[in-house]
Amino acid sequence: MDRLKNSGFYKLRFFIRPEEFESVLKLFEHKQAQFYLTNYAQTEHDQNQVYEAYQSFYHYFTAEEKRNDGHPFFVYSISVASDNKGSGFFARNEGVHFPYYGQWAEDELPCILLSFPKGFQMDLEDENGKYYIYEDIRDHKPLTYKFFDEIKDSINKMTKPLRFSTHDADAMKEQKPSVRISHDAIHDLSKSWIFSKYGLVINGKKGGLMDAENMEKKNSDQ
Repeated sequence: MDRLKNSGFYKLRFFIRPEEFESVLKLFEHKQAQFYLTNYAQTEHDQNQVYEAYQSFYHYFTAEEKRNDGHPFFVYSISVASDNKGSGFFARNEGVHFPYYGQWAEDELPCILLSFPKGFQMDLEDENGKYYIYEDIRDHKPLTYKFFDEIKDSINKMTKPLRFSTHDADAMKEQKPSVRISHDAIHDLSKSWIFSKYGLVINGKKGGLMDAENMEKKNSDQ
């Protein structure tokens, strides 16, 4: 049997406003969720502390001027009470690389990666001794998988794929990272220090270049 079958993770990358993130956090309230920092002590945070950590992360990247003290981190293991045994997710900040005049920019756009393993580790024994394989997590943790889908659907409803253009050697070049972003977060990010520093431009639905103000007006007219 293939030991690598069902390996990997279900993933969702997103960037939304703190108020929008708070609505996602509320989904965890009835799941007896526990949020742990990934430090040696596995420090537990309540939802207010998790919200404050996200708020700090968000405001660092959407500020008009860059702070000099380094950006905050948002890294948690999340345990939920489902399927009779504990299981859960992992959430951490990631950087979105983008080119700038033929090389990678020294800064990165922000996003949060929420992940859930596809495999459930099974310890077995063969003629050579014990080994393990991964079976489909959906067969072993169906309620947790369903909850991951619920979170994903909630975020998808308030977001759309992030599309922006960067300065190439002789023209603007569209970037299509696997990140979803809300309309309000687009508005905030377009006024940030990182957009100003690199001259980034948010792309309109038809591929034409438009700034966030025009996009906001266009969406309100629809």
